[in-house]
Amino acid sequence: MDITERFLSYVAFDTQSSEDSSTTPSTHKQFALAEHLVTELKDLGLTEVEMDDMGYVYATLPANTDANIPTIGFIAHMDTSPDASGADVKPRIVKAYNGEDLVLDAEAGIVSDVKTFPELLDHVGEDIIVTDGHTLLGADDKAGIAEIVSAMEYLINHPEIKHGKVRVGFNPDEEIGLGAHHFDVKKFGCDWAYTMDGGELGEIEFENFNAAGAKITVNGVSVHPGYAKGKMVNAALVAADFIHRMPASETPSTTEGYEGFFHLTGIEGGVEKATVSYLIRDHDRERFEVRKQMVESLVKGMNRQYGEGTLVLNIKDQYYNMREKIEPVMHVIDLIKEAMEEAGVEPKVRAIRGGTDGAQLSFMGLPCPNIFAGGLNFHGPHEFLPIPNLQKACEVVVNIVRLTAQRQWKA
Repeated sequence: MDITERFLSYVAFDTQSSEDSSTTPSTHKQFALAEHLVTELKDLGLTEVEMDDMGYVYATLPANTDANIPTIGFIAHMDTSPDASGADVKPRIVKAYNGEDLVLDAEAGIVSDVKTFPELLDHVGEDIIVTDGHTLLGADDKAGIAEIVSAMEYLINHPEIKHGKVRVGFNPDEEIGLGAHHFDVKKFGCDWAYTMDGGELGEIEFENFNAAGAKITVNGVSVHPGYAKGKMVNAALVAADFIHRMPASETPSTTEGYEGFFHLTGIEGGVEKATVSYLIRDHDRERFEVRKQMVESLVKGMNRQYGEGTLVLNIKDQYYNMREKIEPVMHVIDLIKEAMEEAGVEPKVRAIRGGTDGAQLSFMGLPCPNIFAGGLNFHGPHEFLPIPNLQKACEVVVNIVRLTAQRQWKA
């Protein structure tokens, strides 16, 4: 099957995940794509194809040589973001894009204009897949799935390319941060793996934020406002005071690159009780710890002012920078770079200003950097996928498998 046709078949499945669910997968509809993939992988000739009761799909491309070659894996996620609808996606292929504003829905006035989305201009002359302006496209990460499956199909059809055992894995719920939680690393059985979940052509990512979530609960004292002097502690005002004391120059909207931040994600409450929620992010582990300590110190200081126990802090680490797990095995990055160069793609090493399943998997014992899947403007109706990006990502997967077999490995 042509890779574009394969991708378009996947986006017909609504696999939007949900942050409000306590099940795995978070939405039952993700099973439909998982079951489809199981059938497809079996039909292609892969072995050990299985889906567990949480919707995780695993399969094997058996080695076609007796040489001592490490087992490597490729992983992509099946769910799409809760930020925009993934139901009834109506993709359209724009042939030889001309560099002008893209009208997605003329009647509704929905346009991807090049001033707002200048990355479109990097793909003039290419065929690109767009939405109808009312849903996301789903290239994040159905492009990654299509690239992996198509690469396996290519390797099966070209047995002259010698390779070791290759494992593939497709998981639910990456978009809500839970994709790696039930991934069976032991069963996957790889020396290392790659997630195909990046963006633009050539991206290689093996650095991400260290991440924590902080929730501050403010306990107020409610008294009739007419008789409140010296007695009332207004929890909402204390919460506002806390926010005011946080560094205004260290937020997502004021930082970039390797700069960390404090991200206010929620505030609610009234006189008697209020809560404030923050995301704490930094690429550097030491600075990350300093950020958490700063919040702890602020809470302690405000409790001295307002009374002990007024503010209660709960900080929970979420994930860490995978760089510390990748640096000891940098050959996994060297292979990507060589594979890209052979495909005529310029490698672009970038730090993720966010997280990835690969970060969690790396700390679970499976080194797992991230490679471009090719889509842009994820999580919304202006998402698009240049078809050459899709094709090149598939070629990179094939090259990685081939180059891994050509390396000399110790027995």
